[in-house]
Amino acid sequence: MRLALAASAAALMLLSPVTAQAAADSLLSQGRTATASSTESAAFPASNAVDGNPGTRWSSAFSDPQWLQVDLGGTATVSSVVLNWEAAYAKTFSLRISANGSTWTDLKTDVAGTGGRQSVAVSGSGRFVRLEAPARATQWGVSLTEFEVYGTGGGTAPPPTIPPGAVRVAEFLADCPASHRLPDDPIVFPNMPGASHMHSFFGSETTKASTTVTDLLNANSNCNPSVDKSAYWIPTFYDNDVPVEPATGVFYYLGEGVSDALIAQTQPFPLGLRIVAGNARATGPDDTTISRWSCLGAGEVNPSHDFVTCPPGSMLESYLDFPHCWDGVNLDSPDHKSHMAYPVDNACPATHPVVVPKLRQVMRYPVNGNPAGFRLASGRGYTMHGDFFNAWPVDEMARRVNDCIRVIVKCGTNGRP
Repeated sequence: MRLALAASAAALMLLSPVTAQAAADSLLSQGRTATASSTESAAFPASNAVDGNPGTRWSSAFSDPQWLQVDLGGTATVSSVVLNWEAAYAKTFSLRISANGSTWTDLKTDVAGTGGRQSVAVSGSGRFVRLEAPARATQWGVSLTEFEVYGTGGGTAPPPTIPPGAVRVAEFLADCPASHRLPDDPIVFPNMPGASHMHSFFGSETTKASTTVTDLLNANSNCNPSVDKSAYWIPTFYDNDVPVEPATGVFYYLGEGVSDALIAQTQPFPLGLRIVAGNARATGPDDTTISRWSCLGAGEVNPSHDFVTCPPGSMLESYLDFPHCWDGVNLDSPDHKSHMAYPVDNACPATHPVVVPKLRQVMRYPVNGNPAGFRLASGRGYTMHGDFFNAWPVDEMARRVNDCIRVIVKCGTNGRP
């Protein structure tokens, strides 16, 4: 019965005329990157709603609320949104627009869903357009064969050219030396100076307890590239109670841990996103910690969650991978972790459907030998953790995701192959 209704709805959509406004403007959403709050199954991904094919559809899980959004690839002036509903549609919905995918402005609110083809005149400017459906009209999920956004502007640049000999690894990076130390943590203890253990800060040169994203955007950065205004911080490392800063602090942005198809759908970090990785309260090497220690140039030393003994001439290395599945809504969460998740079976969980770059923190300390005198401000090596406060300019982050991550090409600090 549902398939018959879907076929009838699809046929009506093909016959329905496009509104005059939509005809005057361009279809901006087709082929763009779409993400959603959930999917009914892998057969009904968000990308189906912008593929131009009325025979495919995005379908959500059978629960409320749900959302679907599309990245237009650049700033656009939007004039109308056309919803091609499958038999399952929203009882009511709202349309919103955003410049950065995190701060939203209403285009239309509390619109009654009708099923079939529904055109909504809107007026607004931004890069991301979102449908929010607080309640379903049927026992099924919310389902669209097409989500069409019309207007002018948007991303018009051709796909990036992959140069001959490019290394096919999805990566760009920021090389940021240590900047300063403070017992502050603007994510876990905002506006509480001195409330944290000692941290070593990288990137923004002015990060402190009261730092906001506006502060970061207006401050200097010691990163290469200097356009990365983000703040990164880790517990300070001590050798016999003497603080030692890393000889290098490199932050890799990677496309890995999910399928190639999902890498191609990677979304830029939204401005102001905060992520914490690792376990500062770990009481043992297997206590839900994901940090690992190794030795530079000494592959014979097995990696460990705790400090290792590195041979003379080597350096102690720390690796930490951040979660890269985002819930698509929150820039932070009360525990500073619940808005993010790690992939499972090369896919992001339905609760965290948005793939963002995987941040890998690599620190190399100019120490070796017996680790008995080593400690972190948070404790043993297995308490290593990292904090990230995103302040990349939106366009710079978006370019690197498009030119390096989605097409699986290794880029340098300038974001170019």
